Amino acid sequence: MRFDRRESALVLIDLQRGFVDAEGFVAVQGRDVSASRHAADRCVSLARAARAAGMRVIWTRHVLRADYADAGLLVTEIRPRLGQLGALKRGTPDVELYSGAEVHPSDIIVDKPRYSAFFGTDLDVILASNGIRSLVLGGVTTSMCVETTARDAAQRDMRTFVVREAVADFDQARHAASLSAIAFGFGRVVGLDAMAAAMAEGTAEFPIAA
Repeated sequence: MRFDRRESALVLIDLQRGFVDAEGFVAVQGRDVSASRHAADRCVSLARAARAAGMRVIWTRHVLRADYADAGLLVTEIRPRLGQLGALKRGTPDVELYSGAEVHPSDIIVDKPRYSAFFGTDLDVILASNGIRSLVLGGVTTSMCVETTARDAAQRDMRTFVVREAVADFDQARHAASLSAIAFGFGRVVGLDAMAAAMAEGTAEFPIAA
């Protein structure tokens, strides 16, 4: 699969305090977020490389209305613990990007009500307006918002590259399974150094086994 920085954007998924910080709602449930924090820091490095290459950097946040009117089954039946914790509510600290995010004025922030960065957002319009046909993905969690976004991007015939060291999950088995699924049917899973080099050089070819 061919990478061309002229038609590519970096999308960093849900690097929010709730998912990454030790005081966030994920950690409060007893889950280890250390891998997510490491991935978040690598995403920041990737963002620097993308900006230096002239690429758009887009950050997503999983944000729901304070009254959960847009939450649907996510908080009532699928993940009821989210509702019990008051997680992901607009206006709460957990929905903000983590302190190390380094968002630049030229960056774009997209708030989304579901796992996919495309569902219920203006991401399609943003990408079309900027001539973007390829996405480089980093963020958390691999098995949920990253994989769902990768799948939706692939259905739009967008070349999709997931950076292995820049994604993480609080469950290693789900993390590995998602990377395997993405590499098999939805895009390419590539190394951080290889992607940074491709951004600097402008183009690269990533084979199936990348």
